[in-house]
Amino acid sequence: MSGQSTRRTVLKGAALAGAAGLGVAACSTDSNLGHAQNPVPTAPVELGAPSEVPVGTAKLFREQRVLVHCPAEGQYKAFSAQCTHAGCLLDKIEKNEGNCPCHGSRFDVTTGKALQGPATVPLPEVPVRVENGKLIAGPKA
Repeated sequence: MSGQSTRRTVLKGAALAGAAGLGVAACSTDSNLGHAQNPVPTAPVELGAPSEVPVGTAKLFREQRVLVHCPAEGQYKAFSAQCTHAGCLLDKIEKNEGNCPCHGSRFDVTTGKALQGPATVPLPEVPVRVENGKLIAGPKA
């Protein structure tokens, strides 16, 4: 029995070490995005053409860590694409829900609201606008 107990202890320790490694990776620093506690752009970030987000859809701009929803022609709403549970980057959007691959949290891409845990805090809203034919996230320069 002590062999099983020791094995379980080792496996639990390995799982915790792996989770700790994920947390460190998820909280990496980016000069425009801050860190997991402030995952919104702190400087203007170019996303792409407004036509990339048709009315009624949302698009995940993974590299810039922003998701953008277009509720009506010429209107855009943006949120951080970092999960509010552990800071992992959302990986896809399905049926107006953003998915976190780390622990299964899901978010409403139209409101940022956490729909499925472990996340309970909504995604932070990010200012977004169209300038010179491009979607720009973050504060004005």
